[in-house]
Amino acid sequence: MLKNIQEWTLLLVIFGFVSLLGNWVGYEVMPVEAVPGIIVLVLICLVGLIIQKLIPVNIPSVAYVAIVGVLVSMPWMPGSEQIVEWTNSVNLLALATPILAYAGIAIGRSWTDFVNLGWRSIVVAVFVMLGTFIGSALIAEITLRIQGII
Repeated sequence: MLKNIQEWTLLLVIFGFVSLLGNWVGYEVMPVEAVPGIIVLVLICLVGLIIQKLIPVNIPSVAYVAIVGVLVSMPWMPGSEQIVEWTNSVNLLALATPILAYAGIAIGRSWTDFVNLGWRSIVVAVFVMLGTFIGSALIAEITLRIQGII
């Protein structure tokens, strides 16, 4: 368990550092201002991962991380106002960028497995991505028209 915690901490610190850089470059938030928010987010993730290992129920760690995040930001929780203030300085897309990059690297390592699936899987993947894009665009179009924005 201790080895897992060390690995998670190292990975989360790397993600935090890259997120700080992305937040600074992309959203012009100085790293000194965003460091407390990144630390809080890293700790929330770490607590959620630890809880997932301690509780024998087969629930994804993302659920535990989300629950911990919601609980610490509830108005009745001591220090929640400060936590929310700190995390507001961290932009969501600055967090998503390193996570998506990591996912891309993980997929890239198993490229041979992907190739073994054959050409049919590529066709299916293209149609899934195309359908997701068109569906998202359609929902956005309808929503924006209802709101009178376009």
